[in-house]
Amino acid sequence: MEIKIGTKQILKVLYVLSCLIFVGLCIDACGFIFNSIYSYFRPIGAQYYWNHLDFSALYAFDKLRFLTTTFLTIIVLVLKAILFYLIIKLFYDKKVNLEHPFQLPMQQFISLSAYLAFGIGLFSSWATNNYYWLVSQKIALPPILELKIEGSGIWFFMSIFLFIIAQIFKRGIEMQNENDLTV
Repeated sequence: MEIKIGTKQILKVLYVLSCLIFVGLCIDACGFIFNSIYSYFRPIGAQYYWNHLDFSALYAFDKLRFLTTTFLTIIVLVLKAILFYLIIKLFYDKKVNLEHPFQLPMQQFISLSAYLAFGIGLFSSWATNNYYWLVSQKIALPPILELKIEGSGIWFFMSIFLFIIAQIFKRGIEMQNENDLTV
């Protein structure tokens, strides 16, 4: 017995996975936003932060560094959520015709995704450098993996890859328009 999985089924599964990841990223981002605001006005909140993270040593060291660290983490999480929102919107709006993929909405989606990936890489790099500077100052911080800010190199690589794909789509659209005008 042979099981064949078509492109439509794979796209449906990817849509559902994108929705789940989007919801998870939104929950993480909102948790960080709420806890950052709450902890700023109630210092006890820094000890019992989102996902059982302890930022009390950082808060005691410097409130501005606390805000910088949490703000950079929030930016990274929000940009990731926006990226998955765009993916969901692409599936939901059904602007892309898979029989003729070289269309302007697809090229715009890929370009915007490349810019978002670059932004995630930029803020992730900034947040990671800030984290390691704070650790060098002997401040007890939660593990960097739990902050979900590491991996800027991967995001930069993905943004370059997406920029290249966007340019290929742009050229494909130009060629398709030239062929349409010829006929």
